[in-house]
Amino acid sequence: MRRLLPRPGADLDDTGLDDTGLAEAYRLPPGRSLRVDFVTSLDGAVAVDGRSGGLGSPGDRRVFRTLRALADVVLVGHGTAAAEGYRPVDADPSVAGLRTALGRPASAPVAVVSRRASLAPGDRLAVPSTLLVTCAATDPGRRAALAAAGVAVLVCGDDDVDLPAALDALADRGLEQVLCEGGPQLLSAALAAGVVDELDLTLAPALVGGPDRLVPAPLRDVVRPRLVQLLEEDGVLFTRYAVDR
Repeated sequence: MRRLLPRPGADLDDTGLDDTGLAEAYRLPPGRSLRVDFVTSLDGAVAVDGRSGGLGSPGDRRVFRTLRALADVVLVGHGTAAAEGYRPVDADPSVAGLRTALGRPASAPVAVVSRRASLAPGDRLAVPSTLLVTCAATDPGRRAALAAAGVAVLVCGDDDVDLPAALDALADRGLEQVLCEGGPQLLSAALAAGVVDELDLTLAPALVGGPDRLVPAPLRDVVRPRLVQLLEEDGVLFTRYAVDR
């Protein structure tokens, strides 16, 4: 994987980023942040046959692992977690090993966003390391059952999930650097709430078509991110965009 932007100079190597170099390329300064990670086709599709894996590459998997290694918490919508078969972060030994190599705990919690508290006891993510982010309108019995299973239930908002309140609740737990892995509905809600700081897009050289788009509906205001980093490997582009609030 080579760096295209910022232009390599005396302090930036373009001959190939190893795991340490890739971690430094994506490291954030201390403090609160919400970064969003997606892989998309050239025409904006985020899935092939309902899964993001059809767009992936070895480089994309490296970036995915690196971003997880740097995050305090992984934020994901319940629909994406279910479709992609999410497990706890440390279920992937390569992520756990990279986190340890970076001097971090081997795992990070997964925070599942669900307006209906759709996570259920017995699900793969219904474990004590998981947080459920939901709202007061959900069934109290469902929330109680998940809490009894060890899931930390965060009630943020009344009739829908209040994302700024959810990020405040995560920060109160020391989970400041949040990695959002989708899906598109959660990205749209985060953009509408003005809480996105960074958008990390892997651009796969493919045309897919279909309804599964990065942003599935018009936004209230046009968002104009600024490109701050560009890496490349085998024709796949790895971008970092800053989003000005």
